[in-house]
Amino acid sequence: MLSLLVPRAGTLMLALAGAATFHLLGLPLPFLFGPMSFCLAAALTGARLRGMGPVSVGARTILGVAVGASITPQVVAQIPQMALSVALVPVYVLLIGLIGVPFFRRLGFDPATSYYAAMPGGLQDMVIFGQEAGADVRALSLIHATRVAVLVTIAPAILVWLYDAPLTGAMGAPLRDFGAGQLGWMAVSAIVGWKGGEYLGLFGASILGPMITTAALSMAGIITQRPPAEAIMLAQLFIGIGIGVQYVGVTLRELRMFVLSGLAFVMVLAVLAAAFTEFVVLTGLARPLEGFLAFAPGGQAELTVLAIVVGADLGFVVLHHLTRIVVVITGAPLMARYMGVPRPVRRRP
Repeated sequence: MLSLLVPRAGTLMLALAGAATFHLLGLPLPFLFGPMSFCLAAALTGARLRGMGPVSVGARTILGVAVGASITPQVVAQIPQMALSVALVPVYVLLIGLIGVPFFRRLGFDPATSYYAAMPGGLQDMVIFGQEAGADVRALSLIHATRVAVLVTIAPAILVWLYDAPLTGAMGAPLRDFGAGQLGWMAVSAIVGWKGGEYLGLFGASILGPMITTAALSMAGIITQRPPAEAIMLAQLFIGIGIGVQYVGVTLRELRMFVLSGLAFVMVLAVLAAAFTEFVVLTGLARPLEGFLAFAPGGQAELTVLAIVVGADLGFVVLHHLTRIVVVITGAPLMARYMGVPRPVRRRP
């Protein structure tokens, strides 16, 4: 136990130092970029950092509650208007696969690794699928971590420069503005949704479970606020740590082979994302800000944070990413089997 607590305490202190430094320098999203930058730099210099384990996973429930609280009867009434742009998501995922698999194969990766490296799903889900299919788990971890890290770094700059979206928007009301009742319902919704989702084998249970339970309470008028700003900052802190510690123990060979491959593929993803964003904007299916965030192939948690910060239509953005994740999770094993990659078996936790 002590062998885990000491490195985790050191990692947390480093992350807090990063957040404080970025905050004092007036840099954007200090609770996300500060921990990510400091942990990433330390990991690349050989520091033996450790992730926060269940605490980090639990922090993601905050984002699930935030999304669920944004799902109101008014948002649900707008879903038919989003149908055409949502229908483009499977096409988007298919194109990524058709381009991505040959891309990684040409770089020397085996079929299983190539397939699950190309799929724009959650890092953990793709690693689990790939492991069951006999893929190179370390390669998948670093390729997907690089995808998320680069997109999380680039997306805010694009939001500011191209879309004139401020990164200083209020993430929520301060904690002092919340009553005990609202906080209590949020806590119950987060825990029940998370653990209930895990029991049912729901992918991304720490986010999707609380999102579902909170959405139900929001539709019923019981939860009427998003989580406090302090809670959103806490979620950012652990997301930043999670990205940074993925690079612990990375070797020069892994940097050259896996990380550079991930960087190159991000460029491919950027072109595809830009094309789909331009299409939905020009056809009037989405506003520019929402179109960009909806088709950015980053992690669901990270893009949820960005959508909250810039004040985008959270329902629109999350619905598209949820569709992408569902398409990847349900379609990836089927397509992988069609392409000759062994089909993984997901074990219930």
